[in-house]
Amino acid sequence: MLNIIIFGAPGSGKGTQSEKLIEHYKLFHISTGDVLRDHIRRGTDLGMTARAFMDQGQLIPDELMIDILASVLDDHHEEAQNGVIFDGFPRTIAQAEALETMLAERGTAVHHVVGLEVPDEELVDRLVKRGLISGRSDDNEETIKKRIEVYHNLTAPLKEFYQERGLYRFIQGTGTIDGIFDEIKKALD
Repeated sequence: MLNIIIFGAPGSGKGTQSEKLIEHYKLFHISTGDVLRDHIRRGTDLGMTARAFMDQGQLIPDELMIDILASVLDDHHEEAQNGVIFDGFPRTIAQAEALETMLAERGTAVHHVVGLEVPDEELVDRLVKRGLISGRSDDNEETIKKRIEVYHNLTAPLKEFYQERGLYRFIQGTGTIDGIFDEIKKALD
């Protein structure tokens, strides 16, 4: 089993590299955003509780997010037998500690944290170009810079948390998609 957390700033290539990791290692993908939307759509108890927080403009409490992730892992045990890639979670040290506990209760752990690191200037350039192609309203220079700043403020402590545990894998997120993926495979294998 291989459990991976992937993180990087907006525009760092997480989605692209996640797809390659899923295919190569036959991992089960858990995107917290997708999971929340699914629970809300299906009207589950967890989804309705999450929706109540979201409707009030509040963040989902860590305990609730962990309960939702635990339910996904339990419901998809067969698909997750090779491992899981966590995309969008954890975002704080409290969430990372709760994830450790939840995984330990299931006899597993986080094995690697893939940190895609890209210079801020390149992130802005990538996202502005993406916005021109996709028409995403949040891909404008001012919003992008704010999103990158928030990312750095939130994830700096997480990076250190995982470095101290020997799990953080620094990956230079510039270059070709395949070249970056080769670096990720070297770091994991």
